[in-house]
Formats: sequence, structure tokens, C-alpha cells
Amino acid sequence: DESVAYLLSLGHETLAMKLGLESIRRLLTALGEPQRASMWKVQVAGTNGKGSTSVMLDAIARRAKIDTALYTSPHLINLTERLRFNGHEIDRAHFGLVASKVRDEAEKLVASGALPAPPTFFEQLTAIFLYTCPDAWTELAILETGLGGRLDATTAAEAQVVAITPIALDHQEYLGETLAEIAFEKAAIIRPGVVAVIAPQPAEALEVILRRCAECGVEPRLVSTDEMEINGAAERGRLSVTFRTAQDEYECVRLGLRGRHQAVNASVAVALAEELRARGLQISREAIITGLERACHPGRLEWRELQPPMLFDGAHNPAGARALRDYLDEFVKAPVTLLFGAMRDKDLEVMAETLFPAAEHLILTELRNPRTATKETLRQLASHHTDASRLAVTDDVAEALRIAAERTGPGGVVCVTGSLYLIGEAQELLRHKVHESYAI
Repeated sequence: DESVAYLLSLGHETLAMKLGLESIRRLLTALGEPQRASMWKVQVAGTNGKGSTSVMLDAIARRAKIDTALYTSPHLINLTERLRFNGHEIDRAHFGLVASKVRDEAEKLVASGALPAPPTFFEQLTAIFLYTCPDAWTELAILETGLGGRLDATTAAEAQVVAITPIALDHQEYLGETLAEIAFEKAAIIRPGVVAVIAPQPAEALEVILRRCAECGVEPRLVSTDEMEINGAAERGRLSVTFRTAQDEYECVRLGLRGRHQAVNASVAVALAEELRARGLQISREAIITGLERACHPGRLEWRELQPPMLFDGAHNPAGARALRDYLDEFVKAPVTLLFGAMRDKDLEVMAETLFPAAEHLILTELRNPRTATKETLRQLASHHTDASRLAVTDDVAEALRIAAERTGPGGVVCVTGSLYLIGEAQELLRHKVHESYAI
């Protein structure tokens, strides 16, 4: 608890973020360069799907009995969710020990003048993960990029294999205003000698990525939609997909993660697994199929069988909102109560335009987060898409859950979306205090 409190005291991971690799590299050097331990490392960047791709690859590798380490963000409830070893969150006591070691080295660097300020929350957490990997006998470490790529702390891991999932507009204040500028930041994880797997991309982004590959002398593996055939979908959106690559065929795989957009993410995970297999890791065809079928990713089209049922999806940007709307239109026939909260630095107008018309009832809420969009901002957005009788606005997530339960009729569904931070806050409340009517 003390270690978590210290890390959080460094400032919110986005607001206090410092893009750059000098601090994390100096910190890793002070820790004995754990990123150079004998293990395979995969770094996954992109705008949408990088977390899903990472958990799919982790599930595949674990099915192949490979010792894995998985680093994702953000967490929903507990910080330790971000660091998983062989599918399990890092032990709390061990986390405290390693975090204390990392903190000590960080403070020494500041005291000696080697660094002007302590490494950030995300930098220290990345160092904790990498320092733990050798102790966990990790064979394969999978790192989801936090933001961008060129200056993200995970890039200091110097992964031998990299992947770029679909790129879209997000975090423009940090990464650039155009797809080309954002693609430049993400494509910078491609370095000479790496294996690069590239998801289908908008033409503007793909041009930048291919240019980077050419500059680095890397022949990328381009994943094509022609490699996947969707055979059908179960009632709640688990696709059956056949993947055909130059190496193998995987027939009628029932994906564990829901939504049509997961077919692309699964194709990237398949390509990564095949590339790792070609370089000596023992990953069978059966491991790939079973891993894809068993992968889970909390907060992403996640259903909870409460009364009424709840669907959680962290659609936090326009592309994510579009994927959720497509899912609702295709797979959710019941009336939807949309419980929405988001960060003020997102493209809220586009997200609202996409999601709000799908709601029978619309509940808007602020979050316990310094970046939250205010209820006044959300109310103004909603005024264009719904009438007052179907709208409720609050500054408290617990109150929002109460209202959602009251307004959702028999057979209805509550969809919690707009931010993974909202999902984490709502799930924490529900875990401790919920009963049949979500009364908090």
C-alpha cells in the first residue's frame, strides 16, 4: 500500500507524464539493465486493439507452456492488474519489495544530479515490471505501449518483436493532429533488426509505417483482412473466424473477446505467435487456437449477469465508440441505458454523436479523475442527441448506478462506457456494495 501511494503521489500518469527515454534508461541502468535479460520481448503499439492483441498473445503463449510476463494499462481497480506473470497479478508483497528498490534507485539518481526529477509513475512502473521479469523466469515479456511509441517508457525495453495495431486519431495534444503524425510516433518502435507485424491501416498511416521500415531495413509482416474469414457470431458477439496465413490455417476459432473488431486484433496475435515460433519458441497450432478462444480482457465488451444485466466497454475515443456502437446495433436488441463518463481531452462530440442516439436512457457522470469531463460539458453534448425526459446528469458514479438501475425497465441492459477509468470506478463500487438493484 505504501508503494502504491508513493507511485500515485508522483502525479496522474497522463497529466504528469514526461515523454522521453532518458529517465527510464538511466533508471534501468541503475537497476542493472534487467531489460537485457535472456527473454523474448514483444512491444505492441497502436491506437485501438493493442491491449486486446497483447492479452491474446499472452493467452497463446501460456497455452504453449511458455512462462510469460504481461504489462498493460490502465488498470481497472488494482494497480497490480497491470503486471501479470503466467496469467496472475504480481504478488502484492513482491510488488512492494521491487517498487521500494526502484524508488531507492530513482531517489539516488536525483540526489546525485543524474536526473533533475524523479522518474514518472509510468516510468517507475515500467521499471518494476522489467526488474521482476528475470526473477519470474520470464521467457516472453509482452509490453503494451502506454502512449505513442517513440518516447514511451516501454520502448526502453528494446523488444526484438514489435507490432502496430490499427491507428486512429487520439491523444492529439501529445502525438500530433494528423494520422501521419500519430503514425510517425508509433512507427518509431521499429528499429533495425526487429521483427515488425503491422495490422491493416489507413493509407496515410501505412505510408509512414512502411517508410520507417524501409529506413530501418526491416521487411514488415503486413496482416491482411484477406487472411481472415468470419464464419458467424454467437448471440453476444463472440465471432467464429478462420485464419489462413502462409504458414498455417486455423479453422472456426471462437474468439474469447467479443466484437467484429477483434478479428483484426486476433490476426495480429496469430502473426506474432507465428513469428515467435519461427524464431524458436515452441508454439503449436493448438496453442494458438485455444489461446484465442480463452483470452479475456476485463472492461472490453465485458458482460456481468446482474439485474439488470451490465455491459462494460472502455470505448475511450471515436474509433472505440464506433466499434461499441456497431456491437450494440448488431448484438444488443434490448433497450440500452447508457451510463457515460469520459476524459475532457477526448473527442467528446464525435463520441457523443456515435453513442448517445443508441440510448433509451442516458446517464452522464463525472469521474474521480482530474481529467474528467464536467457534467456541464456532458449535459451540453447530450442536448443535441436526447430529450430531457431520458437524461440524467450527476457528478457521482454511485448515484449514476442508482439512476441506471431505476430507469432500466425489464429486459433492458445498462452499458457503462466512455472511459476505462469509469469502468474501474463502477466495478469497484459494484464489487463491494451492489445488490439486485445496484443500490450503493
